[in-house]
This record gives sequence, C-alpha cells and structure tokens, in this order.
Amino acid sequence: MKIYTRTGDKGQTALLNGKRVPKDSLRIEAYGTIDELNSHVGMLRDLLGDGNRELLLDIQMKLFDLGSTLSAADEETIERFKVPQVGDSDVEGLEKAMDAMDSDLPVQRHFILPGGHPAVSQAHICRTVCRRAERLLIRLAAEEAVPEIAIRYLNRLSDLFFMLARWTGWRMNVPETQWAPRDHAS
Repeated sequence: MKIYTRTGDKGQTALLNGKRVPKDSLRIEAYGTIDELNSHVGMLRDLLGDGNRELLLDIQMKLFDLGSTLSAADEETIERFKVPQVGDSDVEGLEKAMDAMDSDLPVQRHFILPGGHPAVSQAHICRTVCRRAERLLIRLAAEEAVPEIAIRYLNRLSDLFFMLARWTGWRMNVPETQWAPRDHAS
C-alpha cells in the first residue's frame, strides 16, 4: 500500500465518516495536535527508558483512541468502526498514577521552571502540547460535538505530565529551579 494518495493535494482531507474537510479545520487541528502530543510522549518514553514505560505506552494508546474519535466525528461512525473510547476509568488511572508520584515528592511551595534534564524538559513539553490540545478541544466543543471525557482526559493528562516532570527530576536528583519574580521597579 502506498502512503501517498494525492487526495489531499488541494487542502482537503477525509474524516473517518467520509466527509471531506479543509486540512486547517478546527477538528483536524485538534486531532493533529493530539498526534503531535503522541509523538512527544514517544520521545519521553524513550528518554525515560524503563521508568514509567507502561504508563506512557498506555497514554499513547489512549491518545490514538482520542484522535480516532475526533476523526470519526459522530456517534454513528464511532459505533460502525468500533472506535475505542477513553472512559472514566482512564481518567481515574491518571489520578492514581499522580497520587503515587505525589506521595514521594516534597510539597511544592513555588512555581518551577522546566529544565534540568532532557527527560524532565520533555515531560514539560508534553504538558504544554497537551494543554494546547485541550484548548483546541474546548474551542471545537463550542462548535461541534466533542465527547466531554476527551476534555477531562486531556486536562488530567497535562497534570500528570507536570507531576511526572517533578517526579522524574526527584528520582534523578535534579534540583528544581524555582521561578523568582524580578523586581520590575529597577
């Protein structure tokens, strides 16, 4: 099978239900950003090696499910193609993972700056791309049907990436760089 089809050469692409839409539509932007996030999660998984590999692989699978749901665009197509769905248990799984990491960490009393180690930085990149995907889904939901669970999952997932960045730094003995507001009067 060839990877190229030439059907998108004029700026249109097909959703799973067959409807053609502009490649710059909000729906395409939303699931394209989820795809971008999935690639960043893959990089994070590679940087962490064995640490949290299963958790991150599961997240990648769920992100693919979310992208497929957004590509399906309607309940009938989701059912017809048996598109896997993210559910409440997936959100709860993220919360449990965060609780476990949080129990190891010192209390956070300051804002922290991303950085200190490539894996820590990559977790923060995942967090910010996840937040962008969440914002796009919220915009899309104002115009079209979007499963509410998709927004909840991304909201919780961005929190997990923040926690994972802190926890990874803690495990690697990488000190957190606290944000210190500058005196703007000078």
